[in-house]
Amino acid sequence: MVIGIPKEIMHGEGRVSAIPETVAKLKADGYEVLVENSAGDGAFFSDEEYAAAGAEMVADVANIYDRADIILKVKEPQFNEKKGVHEVDMMHSGQYLITFIHPASPVNHDMVKKMAEKGIIGLTLDGVPRISRAQNLDALTSMSTCAGYKGILMAANDLAKFIPQIFSAVGMIKPCNVMVIGTGVAGLQALATAKRLGAVTYAADIRPAAAEQATSLGAKIVDTGVPAEIAVGEGGYANALSEEWILKEREALKDTIKEMDIVFCSALVPSKLAPVIITEEIVKSMKPGSVIVDISIDQGGNCAITEPGETAVKHKVTIEGIKNIPGMLPTSSTWMFAQNIYNLVKYLSKDGALALDTNDEIVKGILTTINGEIVHKGALEAMNA
Repeated sequence: MVIGIPKEIMHGEGRVSAIPETVAKLKADGYEVLVENSAGDGAFFSDEEYAAAGAEMVADVANIYDRADIILKVKEPQFNEKKGVHEVDMMHSGQYLITFIHPASPVNHDMVKKMAEKGIIGLTLDGVPRISRAQNLDALTSMSTCAGYKGILMAANDLAKFIPQIFSAVGMIKPCNVMVIGTGVAGLQALATAKRLGAVTYAADIRPAAAEQATSLGAKIVDTGVPAEIAVGEGGYANALSEEWILKEREALKDTIKEMDIVFCSALVPSKLAPVIITEEIVKSMKPGSVIVDISIDQGGNCAITEPGETAVKHKVTIEGIKNIPGMLPTSSTWMFAQNIYNLVKYLSKDGALALDTNDEIVKGILTTINGEIVHKGALEAMNA
């Protein structure tokens, strides 16, 4: 089988779905690999390195889509302005697509329907279940690690003061206060990074187990007031709360938020809009010069006035709504992503070809379109809603 690696076309996207190291592994596993010219430039992997690893370099991406049995990408298919055609329209029936499809997101519904109509077999990386045997396939966790680290560095850059305690000839400057709301993978990495920078850290999560993990990183826990039986859903993920409980959570957190220099927001509910925890009134109460980094913005954001894809100053608070934070760390995030996607291809392969066992928990989680139909549970629920 032939694997195709196109250059990502989303504006500002430097990542790529394979690196020379994983190309060599795919070749050793019996796959032919086509890589679009300059596909790795944004992550500082050269064409010469790909060619040395055994890839065939291709100038015209349409040639890749035409010849490949499997397409590996980072982002969901988009309109290719250079070619004047959508990436889905360059694909063909029976072709596999492995990428972050985000099929439940309303903006992607038409694209997912088009994939089904064309007979594309779509496998979405955001559907990899959080189980022990799938850890090395879990690109979402890898990218969350990148977002947690880089998000805190962005906040440090926006901040008008030192983060650590500083002793100088003219006196001592107190360390900054950093609060993380939502202590999943990204939140824990944000806490660890803030701690390494010398901040005093606070954390809040409606799930007791997640909050407990934050204490191991030295964070002071702020109680949300939400009972565990209401907070925790299937697989240990957060439940969507009623408006009544969200109001109580806001009330429990607002006094701590207003004392923070940095608030990192990463509270998410699978396949749902992110809960709005920070209202405009709470932003108004924050200290001038403080920073909110809202990495939940892809699902609507935890702050009511975050601007998607933008950095904005509102009520003297800088609010980061940048959507592709892992893409701002392209070499490390690409290395992690490429390892995850190689491991997934290896997991799904049998005798040099992909073989999907639809009874397998991992396959069930990632399978989005097959045999002309949409089969992804979250996508179907969102479309029906």
